[in-house]
Amino acid sequence: MAKKTGGLDLALPSRDANIPAYLWLYNSLRAEILQGRLLPGTRLPATRDLASQYGLSRGTTVTAFDQLKAEGYIQGTVGSGTYVSKVLPDDLLKVRRSAATSQEPMKSNGNGRRHVSDFVKRATPLKGYEHRRFQAFRANVPAMDLFPIELWAQLTARRVRNLSRSMLLGCDAIGYRPFREAVAEYLSSSRGVVCTPEQVAIVSGMQEALDLAARLFINPGDKVGVENPGYVGAVATFEAYGGKITPLRVDSEGVTIDKRALRDCRMIYQFPLGITMSLKRRLDLIEWARNSKAIIFEDDYDSEYRYCGKPVPALQGVDCSGQVVFAGSFSKVMFPALRLGYLVVPKDLVEPLAAVKSIATSHSSLLTQAVLCDFMREGHYGRHIRRMREVYSQRQQALLHEGKKRLKGLLEISEIEAGLQTVGWLQEGISGEDAAAAAARHGVEVIPLSSYSRMSSYCMWSKAGFEREGLQLGFAAIDEAQIRDGVKNLAIALEELATKPAARAASSARSGTRV
Repeated sequence: MAKKTGGLDLALPSRDANIPAYLWLYNSLRAEILQGRLLPGTRLPATRDLASQYGLSRGTTVTAFDQLKAEGYIQGTVGSGTYVSKVLPDDLLKVRRSAATSQEPMKSNGNGRRHVSDFVKRATPLKGYEHRRFQAFRANVPAMDLFPIELWAQLTARRVRNLSRSMLLGCDAIGYRPFREAVAEYLSSSRGVVCTPEQVAIVSGMQEALDLAARLFINPGDKVGVENPGYVGAVATFEAYGGKITPLRVDSEGVTIDKRALRDCRMIYQFPLGITMSLKRRLDLIEWARNSKAIIFEDDYDSEYRYCGKPVPALQGVDCSGQVVFAGSFSKVMFPALRLGYLVVPKDLVEPLAAVKSIATSHSSLLTQAVLCDFMREGHYGRHIRRMREVYSQRQQALLHEGKKRLKGLLEISEIEAGLQTVGWLQEGISGEDAAAAAARHGVEVIPLSSYSRMSSYCMWSKAGFEREGLQLGFAAIDEAQIRDGVKNLAIALEELATKPAARAASSARSGTRV
């Protein structure tokens, strides 16, 4: 735990004239520690300062400190300061536990449970990034070791040196105007998005974009169509706002348009699983949304990395009726801790979005927005994308090559056109959960596609022409040597499953053979 700064004024209880001064000070400080007001690692005032504050002699404060040190409540040496001990005595911990358990629980209603909103009751916590060693085939993470961190540090230092008062004050809720201009220009040239800077809101990543969209479009009970499999974070967000999830089947052309399933849907969430939606399907989807007065949420978080064919313009770029909101994230292109993204809305939704964002979160970090603005304006962003596109293409090809050599009959890896991860289709009868567990035992990290579904089953077209279970494999964050080792170990894991009839039978029973 980081040490707190010293020099704080302690608000101790009034002194009792009937007990010695050193004992009053000892008891007061011990109580502050015991009750958690002085946390472990907190730096205490110097004995001279404490004596002056409470009108005591320095010898009195030294005596109280010495007693607390002897009992293990505080620690320190001459010249380095005195701190509350990070590990408190066992008897103190027991006292704290017994005190906590003896307190009456707070009652806010008849059954003794605290009152919380319906939103909280519906909310499902999402997993954050785990700080562990990168291994094959961790998904949803870029190659952070190749990010130009020194250049980023230089741009940040330059911005800090030149900070103005206006920069210190903040910016509009929807973001720093020069950065929004840079984002609008970039999206127009690279993604075919049709927008002005006024339509761009800077958000803290895709999760905030989803939250804002839910606030704008979803009332409790509204139906929301979600590609299945799809992003669980989107489903959790929509459900927390009371949305009723309708799973939508995905085939070789993208999300299918089942008018019966889509009936009364207020919004569709379009998730990038590596399948490029055909132009006909795009136009049909927009036509459905226009006739239904529904919104399409286009999640475009990793489409910058396209490896084959001509760039495919965003769905928003072919929407002439204002039915598409477009969102993307810089966190997958740059690094996850950046926490910056964008949400592009039709012109008539600019003011409602600004109002909602001002209430929800105000603006994202202005300094970070300014640094990324410089990074884009000076051409570094485009160069970084071009470099990483080449690296990721090579890594995807290495994965496909090794997969064909070692995984034939076990896992058929799809050659995706864009993104940081791909899908592998399992041999029929092997469940994704069993495959992921077996892979983990051999030091390989894969994600079963079923984990991208909050529904009881998922519906996904496979290259083989029928539905079967699959795995998501990330290739961006690992080099080609790690890819080779990962494929070798994954092959061992899947061979073990394929050669165990009992395990396969159990797997088939759980998955219903075909989902």
